[in-house]
Amino acid sequence: MPPTVVAPEVPTLVLEPTERAPSLARRFVAGWFREWGIADDSDARVVVSELVTNSLVHGEGPIIVRVLRDKRDGRPVIEAWDGGPGLPEIKPEDDSATSGRGLLMVSQLALDWGTRPLLEGGKLTWAKC
Repeated sequence: MPPTVVAPEVPTLVLEPTERAPSLARRFVAGWFREWGIADDSDARVVVSELVTNSLVHGEGPIIVRVLRDKRDGRPVIEAWDGGPGLPEIKPEDDSATSGRGLLMVSQLALDWGTRPLLEGGKLTWAKC
């Protein structure tokens, strides 16, 4: 994955694609929510965990997590970037499946969410809490 230029004013965490990544991302988001005075971070912790897990399972290379405030309404936005091909999509519900429900949960917990390819390769998935 080519080097990524990150705006220094946006809180950013670069994670190795290991089993520890979701836990580290949850702590990172919880810390920023505390910093911003947002008392309830439970949905955001689930959202970031699912976004990072999706990058871990289906992506490639380092996982970049950013948190920022939407200037229009002040709500937090969580982004997860990875170098893998393809864009995530919600799978049809399958009661017998043991995985594949992460984006469905994100869609139900977040006010809005989406994904887009990155010019340098890979993708970004975001969710507004």
